[in-house]
Amino acid sequence: MCTSDHGNHPIAVDVADTAAASVAPSPEIVADLVAANHILFDQGVVDAFGHISVRHDKRPDRFLLARNMAPSRVEAEDIVEFTLDGEAVNANGRKVYLERFIHAEIFRRRPDVMAVIHSHSHSIVPLSVVKGTRLRAMFHMAGFVGQGAPVFEIREAGGDATDLLIGNNHLGRALAEHFDGHDIVLMRGHGSTVVGYSIKQAVYRAVYAELNARYQLQAMQLGEVTYLTEGESRACVASIEAQVHRPWEMWLEQARARRR
Repeated sequence: MCTSDHGNHPIAVDVADTAAASVAPSPEIVADLVAANHILFDQGVVDAFGHISVRHDKRPDRFLLARNMAPSRVEAEDIVEFTLDGEAVNANGRKVYLERFIHAEIFRRRPDVMAVIHSHSHSIVPLSVVKGTRLRAMFHMAGFVGQGAPVFEIREAGGDATDLLIGNNHLGRALAEHFDGHDIVLMRGHGSTVVGYSIKQAVYRAVYAELNARYQLQAMQLGEVTYLTEGESRACVASIEAQVHRPWEMWLEQARARRR
């Protein structure tokens, strides 16, 4: 059961802890999740809004997500465990994100996914609303985007009077369906969601999806754009994403230095 607070916290909700507590996640995965929140803010993917989750490393039917707060301020004690129904395990009275259903339903539909990032990054949003122009991989660091990221149209699942937020399981399921065969989905007038097989890979993809969108918008102003082929996209994913630890270590060092 959840109750929306439309006063000071329009997209935060109070929830009761309805699921039984489970074995604690490893401290390492919690530390990486905290660091990922900071990195995504530092790299301009999220601001006061947006969130990243990770599948519980000892309970694949659970996931970890911060309580409702700005990503740059997340610490280990802010992490909350959820079921794949979006029910809280240990919120302990803390407000949680309304859009936790994005994460819950993607983890349910894609058992291979270990991390999910939802953001409103600035260059992505324009490509979510222009008909006939899709986000496409145009440089080697963003092969995962492929030949055209699908766009989730919330009107098809929720009608034409929603606030565009994924506030329940029904909308979460409708969004998750778009991840069949795709690792990034744009959300019309809202932003995007990206998935990865680890926190590090998901963070890499969120950062470079934003860069790809920025470059695409710039290139389109100059003339006809040459995009990656399907084969090039796959080859780039295989070679470049084998090195996601490289930017992660740099971004982590920078994030720690900024917060000393």
